[in-house]
Amino acid sequence: MELYYQIIFFIFGSVFGSFFNVVGIRVPESKLFASNRSQCPKCGKQLHWYELVPIVSYVIQLGRCKGCRTKISPIYPSIELFTAILFSLSYTHFGWSIELIIALLLVSLSSILIVTDLRYMLIPNKILLFFLPFFIVLRILSPLDPWWSSLIGAIIGFVLISLIILVSKGGMGGGDLKLFVLVGFIVGYEQLLLVFLLSTLLGTLFSGVLLLTKKVNRKSAIPFGPYICIATLITYFYGTDIINWYITSFF
Repeated sequence: MELYYQIIFFIFGSVFGSFFNVVGIRVPESKLFASNRSQCPKCGKQLHWYELVPIVSYVIQLGRCKGCRTKISPIYPSIELFTAILFSLSYTHFGWSIELIIALLLVSLSSILIVTDLRYMLIPNKILLFFLPFFIVLRILSPLDPWWSSLIGAIIGFVLISLIILVSKGGMGGGDLKLFVLVGFIVGYEQLLLVFLLSTLLGTLFSGVLLLTKKVNRKSAIPFGPYICIATLITYFYGTDIINWYITSFF
């Protein structure tokens, strides 16, 4: 039965991941409901249902549009697979609980923001404000221990990133600041510091790889939102284990 639910969550995650791709691409342009049918952005060919099966269609079509043979961005199947795996992991990790709902919403928010930041270098207020009321209500129903950790986490997130923005003169953006405030509210002040450390580490590692492979140069703007999202998910699922391992190993 456990495997059955894991598969179901994986399937639903892939479907939602496909939808999150659409949301991430269309919301910044205010076109979410502008078109009822999906189509190739290059040739305008309307896509049939069998061309929209998450992950599978991309593999069968070898990553190309059936009409014009233009390459399909690997972001699409990546977000579908990313969401599918993490939906399944959310159920495995939390079972049937309020924390499962928080995890699913956090994965959903992360999937959308990764798309918007990679494509537009933008973390839209519309997306953050849509998810905010859900997280507030759920944190009231399932508070952290202590309960005020969420409030302190949000405050620390605001102060920490504001200082970085001031010192670096724009090294991080307002979207990153708002995202850190929301993340601080969700995970609390202790784990927020872990999110900051992990996101900085991931950003440094991947930026270094991009520089070495000459995909970017030192003056290129690199979106930081995806690193925040990935670090947040790692912390949400495994933050307690990581902190306990660190304390046991070094103290």
